Amino acid sequence: MNKAITLVASGSVAVKADGMNKAITLVALVSMAILLSACSEGPASKTKGPAASASKTEAPADARAERKILYWKSAMDPTFVSKSPGKDKMGMDLMPVYEGAESQDPAEAVRIDPATVQNIGVTTAVVERKRLTREVRTVGRIDYDETTVRHIAPKIGGWIEAQHVNFAGQVVQRGEPLLEIYSPELVATQEEYLIALRYQNVLSESSLKDSLAGADDIVRAAETRLRYWNITDRQIKALRERGELTRTMVLYAPFRGIIVERNIPEGGFLEPGQTVYSIADLSTIWVYADIYEYEAPWLMIGQKATMTLAYEPGKTYRGAVTYVYPYLNNKTRTIEVRMEFPNTSDLHLKIDMWANVVLKSEVAREGLAIPIQAVMRTGQRNVAIIALGGGRFEPRDIQLGAQAGDEFEVLDGLAEGDQIVTSANFLINSESNLGAARRKMLSANAPATPPKNAEGATQEQAPAAEPSKGTPAAGQPGRGQE
Repeated sequence: MNKAITLVASGSVAVKADGMNKAITLVALVSMAILLSACSEGPASKTKGPAASASKTEAPADARAERKILYWKSAMDPTFVSKSPGKDKMGMDLMPVYEGAESQDPAEAVRIDPATVQNIGVTTAVVERKRLTREVRTVGRIDYDETTVRHIAPKIGGWIEAQHVNFAGQVVQRGEPLLEIYSPELVATQEEYLIALRYQNVLSESSLKDSLAGADDIVRAAETRLRYWNITDRQIKALRERGELTRTMVLYAPFRGIIVERNIPEGGFLEPGQTVYSIADLSTIWVYADIYEYEAPWLMIGQKATMTLAYEPGKTYRGAVTYVYPYLNNKTRTIEVRMEFPNTSDLHLKIDMWANVVLKSEVAREGLAIPIQAVMRTGQRNVAIIALGGGRFEPRDIQLGAQAGDEFEVLDGLAEGDQIVTSANFLINSESNLGAARRKMLSANAPATPPKNAEGATQEQAPAAEPSKGTPAAGQPGRGQE
């Protein structure tokens, strides 16, 4: 440096001596002085540069040294793991797996990027505790009330002289005449009754009390026999007032209804006890409906039922369940339920009509409820996907109870307030199964933890280095020790 300054100084003197032509020489000399100065200081600067850069890179290396590397894995093949750095089968560098980097989520949990969650349309719902009820909807068939069906079967034999009801399906009112029957036995009983009445009148003025009591007994016996044959009190009174027997007697309808069967035509012979008509009272009707097995827990006698007919839109009939049959239909696998409904005055509810029936369940209880679409049924398992937050999801086995409308009752596996996935759950479950299988393969192929020596230090698995030349091996004396 001092030489350069001296050279510059001498150059300046030369410029004064030689004039303008020497100015160019002065500029060149100054440039050479600067170059010489840079060359003289170069080695020192070069030694400082690497030291500075080394100090900057050593800090991250020290930070990484604080975290222990468990093993090395391939970025493309999750089953390829190694206990030392290197390359995988495809020639790609292995990635380190540090201690504490493992997920603390459950074994089957899966992480999904929030953008992917939005793209596949994941929606969630909250598990709630509520009062569970159900409306059972089915189709019913209208039929007779079997408890009100009566058979007209006279207790006396004879010939049907006339019929006032001539065809099945005819509506009859209570007390309406059905037929007129000629019966020799009935004629004989009428005559016996009239004779007993005349004998009673004769003995009414007699002082013999025993004879009068006997006549009264005969009259009562004849009247009782007529009543047993379904002869009404009005007919018996008319016979007593008339004093003359009739060749035929009229049989009347015991109640209002329709003729279900007509077995003997007019002029036919009637055996004692043979059915002439079958009459059904339609003031109340029965409705039969089939209920599936899984809806059986929601059935009970006395629960409310509503019914609508196709030919009367907007008209609703109200009734109740009167009987649940104690057996299952082997072909349809359904339970038959019988309901009772009052009929209208003009008998709008007709036999063999089809009706839409809704059963209002009175079986209600508190329980956890989740939407039907949140449950994945595999045949052996019922699975729901739990949203853990932060893009984390976990499939969980659950135990289901009864179905209440569009919801399932949950008996076990979930808690109130859990977030469950209601859409795209099959995609999440598939990803979870793949992740679980990948973790199992990793655990099967992961290297064992290096053993520790007696002093607690980790023993390296690498082979021992060969002793260098001139250095005695362990157990051998060196120079000067012989």
